[in-house]
Amino acid sequence: MVAKAEVIHQSLDVQYRCVAKEIDEIVDISTAASAVAELGPEASAVTVDVTVSELELRKSDAMLDISVKPLRFVPSIRSGSFADIGHRRYMEDEHIRIDDLSSHLGSLLRCPEPSAFYGVFDGHGGPDAAAYIKKHAIRFLFEDANFPRASEADNNFVESVENSVREAFLLADLALAEDSTISSSSGTTALTAMVFERLLLVANAGDCRAVLCRKGEAVDMSQDHRPIYAAERQRVEQSGGFVDDGYLNGVLSVTRALGDWDLKMPRGSPSPLIAEPEFRQALLTEDDEFLIIGCDGIWDVMSSQHAVGVVRRGLRRHDDPERCARELIMEALKLNTVDNLTVIVNVASMYINLVTMMKIYSYGYTTK
Repeated sequence: MVAKAEVIHQSLDVQYRCVAKEIDEIVDISTAASAVAELGPEASAVTVDVTVSELELRKSDAMLDISVKPLRFVPSIRSGSFADIGHRRYMEDEHIRIDDLSSHLGSLLRCPEPSAFYGVFDGHGGPDAAAYIKKHAIRFLFEDANFPRASEADNNFVESVENSVREAFLLADLALAEDSTISSSSGTTALTAMVFERLLLVANAGDCRAVLCRKGEAVDMSQDHRPIYAAERQRVEQSGGFVDDGYLNGVLSVTRALGDWDLKMPRGSPSPLIAEPEFRQALLTEDDEFLIIGCDGIWDVMSSQHAVGVVRRGLRRHDDPERCARELIMEALKLNTVDNLTVIVNVASMYINLVTMMKIYSYGYTTK
């Protein structure tokens, strides 16, 4: 995408005074015009955080008003991930990271662009359930559950996606019961995050967590499903279960999971342990900096805001989400977490606007 603006001037040495959010700089109009022409389609790859509010033309005593229409925010997605066994004997975590979902699925999916998919699966009772869900997640979500096809993320699309993802979680849960190679005592939590255009949709069953950084502040995009959570405890007790010392039926530390069929009631009966996910959604803007998706090994020892601070400092230093994911896990280890550790850091940026193009050309661009 190329930014376009009509420029009215009398000579090439006319100067523009750009007035934008926290910007008050003089640039030469001939320089600015050249910057627009030279950057071309590559302009969309540059991350910026300024918005045009006014553009004034001054030369001597004359003043002309120029209107520049700012570009609509569109996320540009990139991510990194890291996993560590921690102090456990076995690694039971799995994860999926797809920055370009449409290209990954090809003709299987027609969806709003850009599109991305991420998943974290924290196994218990052995690694089998989490490994199975990772292996078959694409089939469950985008084939068996009749994932909707659309060109834009309107309300109908969002509702259809939620219904489809809910169906996929339940299908995956039943598949674990039917697969004779999976122990009935093996289970996994599951958290998925999807991006379609500006829509972020998170589905969660268990105690993995998604945290959005909005202008430096942590915004939880999921609720930990643990017995100490009042709403979950009430549901558990109404379904015939009980909570003992913070554990569901005295055994499990989560109230929602896929698998664990030795703890679930016969099919069709109310069960204290369920696989149905809860959903949260957000419409991304230029204020949204990145998303953290991590298993409970991270959240056992640090708050959402603490994690946001670690990643934010890392991005300012090196702008590498892969390194940020590793640094977050190293921080959790320093804080003496005892669990397996898996985290995905997703960074979203926006398309460039005219003021920033002029700054790049005239002064060079630096990330704050």
